[in-house]
Amino acid sequence: MSYGHQGLKDTAETSRIEETTSIRRDKCKITVSINKERPMSQSPLYYKYDIQKYDLHPNYSFAHLADMIPKNTPEYIDSGERYVERMVRALYYFKQCALIGPSGTGKTHIVYLVAELCGLPVWEVNCGLQTSSYDLIGRFVGLGKENWIDGLLTQWLRLGGIMYLDEANMMKQDVATRLNPVLDTRGHLVLNEKDNEVVERHKYGYLIISMNPYSAEFAGTKPLNAAMRRRMAVWINFDYTSVGEKISPMEVKMLMKRAKVDEDTAYKVVQAGAELRRQYKAGDIPYGPSLGDLINWATLIHDGNTPNVAAEETIVAVTSDNVEVQDDVRRIVESVFPKPQ
Repeated sequence: MSYGHQGLKDTAETSRIEETTSIRRDKCKITVSINKERPMSQSPLYYKYDIQKYDLHPNYSFAHLADMIPKNTPEYIDSGERYVERMVRALYYFKQCALIGPSGTGKTHIVYLVAELCGLPVWEVNCGLQTSSYDLIGRFVGLGKENWIDGLLTQWLRLGGIMYLDEANMMKQDVATRLNPVLDTRGHLVLNEKDNEVVERHKYGYLIISMNPYSAEFAGTKPLNAAMRRRMAVWINFDYTSVGEKISPMEVKMLMKRAKVDEDTAYKVVQAGAELRRQYKAGDIPYGPSLGDLINWATLIHDGNTPNVAAEETIVAVTSDNVEVQDDVRRIVESVFPKPQ
């Protein structure tokens, strides 16, 4: 069972501001007050997505955490999947959701975009095997039990915003177990380390987890903790917009816009990236390039480098340190951008 939205309504509550104007005429004073809706966000992309009815913090300001609210996050392109709208809707109704998809599909990017669009601070934790309960929950420092420092999870519970658990399936079992009461209808954390203090989940505290699909072909993946899986009401699957022989015109246009390259160059960069992604999904190479990786590659081409030289500094190096894998990447690049004879 998931921890649902409090005070659910058919339409979202809207935060409003009041503007007052006074006019003096013939010894009379006329005061006019106008109520206007306050958008959740000042992002220029706010009205690009159909999310206005889902206000995630009505009549509440996160101004005290303004430095943690993302700014200038690039738009997220998809092929009609409406990822942004689906994520915001999931947070509004259920307060948490899960994102699953290969590396490079933009899961972290879209979390930051949603946070900016909704005016929410982000608390991010990479859930590697080195992440301990101390990092998330907190601990006493120094001698005795006088100086307690909250971990990131505890701070989020108190202050609200989006808690983003990246690679959640890599979380250690003892850490994952502590999250169970936070994610279900109890909505709290018990600090056993601190005389069993109970920390209630903030009214506007939202949680997003992300993970790569579990596959026996990749040593770095494992199944998600079963208890956590059951507490995620909504699962959103991500995939590359261009993969294999499928080339997304939108991805080509984005490279033209962001890297300032011509259409032919943009198409070929995406074509090479799509083949690398196909091989990644097949388990042949360890990484599939993100849109950002392709933009970086195209940017160096625009700066005057040959596609092959630009690839060495970007797409080849980012894929792997393994020399044999790098040679495989070079062959794919050269199949699209042949070296001059």
